Amino acid sequence: MPKRSAIALLITVFFIIAISISLGISLKQVKEASNEVESEAFMLQSALILEDVSNILKNSQELDAVIRDNSIESFFLFLSEVGFIPFESDGMKVSIEIASARSKFNINSLRDANSSNPQKTQAMQEYLGTYAINDDYVGILLDNMSQIKEDNSYNSAIFNDNPTLFRDYIVSQKHLDEINNFYMQNTHENAITKVDFEKLFYFSKDGAYSVDVNYATKETWRLMLGCDELRAEELALGGGFYIKEEDLALSDVEKEMLKRFATSFYEPYLDVKVAISKNDQSAFIRFEYDMKTKKGSNFVYEI
Repeated sequence: MPKRSAIALLITVFFIIAISISLGISLKQVKEASNEVESEAFMLQSALILEDVSNILKNSQELDAVIRDNSIESFFLFLSEVGFIPFESDGMKVSIEIASARSKFNINSLRDANSSNPQKTQAMQEYLGTYAINDDYVGILLDNMSQIKEDNSYNSAIFNDNPTLFRDYIVSQKHLDEINNFYMQNTHENAITKVDFEKLFYFSKDGAYSVDVNYATKETWRLMLGCDELRAEELALGGGFYIKEEDLALSDVEKEMLKRFATSFYEPYLDVKVAISKNDQSAFIRFEYDMKTKKGSNFVYEI
């Protein structure tokens, strides 16, 4: 094993050990202070676990080492080894999933500051067309990132049915589910259920977003290049070894298609998912972590 790979592997081992030790201490402390009402205790436990995970990320010497190394190889090996970390203590189950936060298309980049992005909008329409989904759906997506319009000049009537629906940007999969339900109810077709949105869309308010081609999913490649599933899978399986554009071995047509999107070969942002369960109670917390600035964002809580 090359020296750099061996060091990177050692870093991931220490990181997993650090998370396990910290969560073990946290859950022991919570158990000793859990004489409150069960539901309130569970919320306290969830909050403490999230705080611990956040502190581990911020203070991790292993993550610092990955950033100092500043290499595609180290980051890829780190994510490969710490992708899923399960933990259980006194009936409470905790699982932590860590992945690249730049593997999918940021749905909110369909719109620029004041208007829709025509190139990305066209790419989205073409992609959805392979599922026989009409262009009206993209119009509904754009409505949900258009903010409040005094003249009510939206592409659809979605806010007539859902007047309190957030419309600054699409914030989560649950928000998207409401949009999808409106589309199906008004078009009386369910072709949209065939799209794997979990592998396609990421939800971030930040428009300055680059897809990391080393982690791009198959569906993301299909969207960006307008290619078939076989070609998209080929590119997705090659992830982790792309250093420059030539490594992608794109055709001239594919290169032109890719120019419509902001892409990168190294984006050290983590997509962190924390699932907590005890008896019949559960919590799911998801957030993005910037390894360089050590800051979290795009928090989603489901309790």
